[in-house]
Amino acid sequence: MKKKVIRYIAIGMCVVFAFAALRPVVSARAAEGGGAASAALEELQGTQEETIYVLTGSDGALRKIISSEQAANEDGSALSEADLKKELPIGLNITYKLDGKPITAGELAGKSGRVTVRFDYTNQQSRETTIDGKPVKCYVPFTVMTGMLLDNERFQNIEISNGKLIDDGAHTAVIGIAFPGLQENLAVDPDKLEIPSFVEMTADVQNFSMDMTVTLVTNALFQKLNTDELDSVGDLSESLSKMTDAMDQLMGGSSQLYDGLNTLLGKSGELVGGISQLAAGAKNLKEGAGNLDEGAAALQAGAAKLQSGLDAVVSNNGALQGGATQVFNTLLTTANAQLAAAGLDVPAMSIGNYADVLNGVIASMDESAVYEKVLAAVTAQVEEQRDYITEQVAGVVRNNVAQQVTAAVAAEVTNTVKEQTAEAQEQIRSTVTQTVRETVENTVIQSLGIEGITNKAEYDAAVADGMVDEDTQAAVSSAIEEQMQSQTVLQEIETQTQTQISKIVEEQVSMQMQTEEVQGIIAAKTEEQMQTAEVQNLISTNTEAQVQQAIADAMESDAVQSQLAAASEGVKAVIALKTSLDSYNAFYLGIQSYTAGVAQAASGAGELKAGLDSLRDGSDKLSNGADALYNGVLTLNNGAPALVSGVTQLRDGALRLSDGLKEFDEKGVQALVDAVDGDVDNLLKRIRATVDVSREYQAFTEAEEKLDGQVKFVYRTDPVKKEK
Repeated sequence: MKKKVIRYIAIGMCVVFAFAALRPVVSARAAEGGGAASAALEELQGTQEETIYVLTGSDGALRKIISSEQAANEDGSALSEADLKKELPIGLNITYKLDGKPITAGELAGKSGRVTVRFDYTNQQSRETTIDGKPVKCYVPFTVMTGMLLDNERFQNIEISNGKLIDDGAHTAVIGIAFPGLQENLAVDPDKLEIPSFVEMTADVQNFSMDMTVTLVTNALFQKLNTDELDSVGDLSESLSKMTDAMDQLMGGSSQLYDGLNTLLGKSGELVGGISQLAAGAKNLKEGAGNLDEGAAALQAGAAKLQSGLDAVVSNNGALQGGATQVFNTLLTTANAQLAAAGLDVPAMSIGNYADVLNGVIASMDESAVYEKVLAAVTAQVEEQRDYITEQVAGVVRNNVAQQVTAAVAAEVTNTVKEQTAEAQEQIRSTVTQTVRETVENTVIQSLGIEGITNKAEYDAAVADGMVDEDTQAAVSSAIEEQMQSQTVLQEIETQTQTQISKIVEEQVSMQMQTEEVQGIIAAKTEEQMQTAEVQNLISTNTEAQVQQAIADAMESDAVQSQLAAASEGVKAVIALKTSLDSYNAFYLGIQSYTAGVAQAASGAGELKAGLDSLRDGSDKLSNGADALYNGVLTLNNGAPALVSGVTQLRDGALRLSDGLKEFDEKGVQALVDAVDGDVDNLLKRIRATVDVSREYQAFTEAEEKLDGQVKFVYRTDPVKKEK
């Protein structure tokens, strides 16, 4: 029930937001500077209204900010401010996914699959305030509404989080709403109620393309909220508290009643004492039923107030729809005048036919034909070079294929040479071992320090002359053999052996790779690969890519761009006019949907009141029944010996009563208590603080002290189109 009440409150917020968005604004203009009007503003007495136009990329990245400011005094005079560079209160970030994977807008254009577009809003405006003597960070409460118009031939199975879909058969208007920062302001547990801070649209898309989106940001909703009327919520909290206490007493009474009857039947000897306990339980039941009846009556009165309030909102539906229609007709009248002033003779536009009329004007001015002619000429010029482009692409592919074939043949030749040189490895190892031994012998002889001997040759000569005794000779031989068997020497022998083998293999491979036979194999395999379907398809694909790139480069050249720039500026103005009217049309359709939703909410409130009326009747009957039960138990207490069989039947009925009261407590009373969560007073304080912070934020530029300011922001994103 708590979430449903919050939804009704959110719908009411939309009413205020819609009226604020319909207030007239002065046309925006982008110019250098912006302080020329400050002196004139001092003379105005009344209100100052700003509309900030924010132009962004398709990802929400800021490109330009334009301010249109209206200051009105008694005679309605007004003036405008110009271009600004200042941090916006709401940051916008737009992300895209294709089949669940992140993708940029540029990459997504022209692709098909399950597409998700998510708008995340970051509240960047906060104030320090005090609640119950403690400092609290409070965000300026902005209402954010994003709208887009989708082509039903391109978008299917559309879903929107935190929003509404309106399908007219050919298009679907997607409208989402969010309140960034409000979750933190109200300190509401998101597990019980999540206040949206984003809007997400998901759809099955063919050849993705999306026109611009429009996002409206305003804090007018909370500036219009009257916090003096919020004290009535305390009545609901008091009623729920009283109802909870009554239910506890009633549950306790029914349990005591059942236990007393069991005791009566189990211990007939204690019949009189059991009936006395039964009488006490019946008394508690009577008191609890009376309290329950009082709580149900209070809740019934609260439901009547809720229905009355929603009925009042519904009564404004006609005025809201009429105001939206009046604004739309005013825009169309202005557009008709602009077209007539431009010398265009077109039928009078209405809400139903404006799109067809403007599409006819755009087609008659035929700017698209200029582009198509230029594109056809550029394409023809590039196509004349297709054979040359194919030849160049094929040459690059052939070089790559030849390199791959050469590497493969070299690997085969290397394996063959290694097998051929395997027989010579032992001879090479023997030669290396002998060379290493000579080095070891010289090193050992030098290390022993035999007088007059510094190398193996001198040692051998001394031995031959009998100048070295047998013990020394044995020591020399032992040291040499020990060194030859060491891991270091053995590793050195293996390293030198493998080095010489690798050198021989490398020389042999190099020689064989230069032979006519191997070169012929490489040429044949290269030509064979070039004729495969895979390589031919690669050449064709790369050629087409080069052709398309050449066309794109030519279309971006100064000559072509100059030719396109010479096309009629009038068609651009008409396209811009239609885009603006389409944006308002999406908002207009949203108003129609909203008023229908309010009417449905009022109907639901009527059903709620009817249900509570039934609850009130039931609690009244229960109270009367408890009185009768209590009187009957007193009679039973006086005639206990004769009522054993009757008490058996009464015990069974008491069990059913206890189970029924438990179910009513769990599904009815406790559900209502959880909805309020027991802390209505803190919630009201945070709402009042939020409204106060909203009223402090009155301008994006520097508002004059003599004027009450009001500001709203209109974000317009670039469309997502596939580049031609």
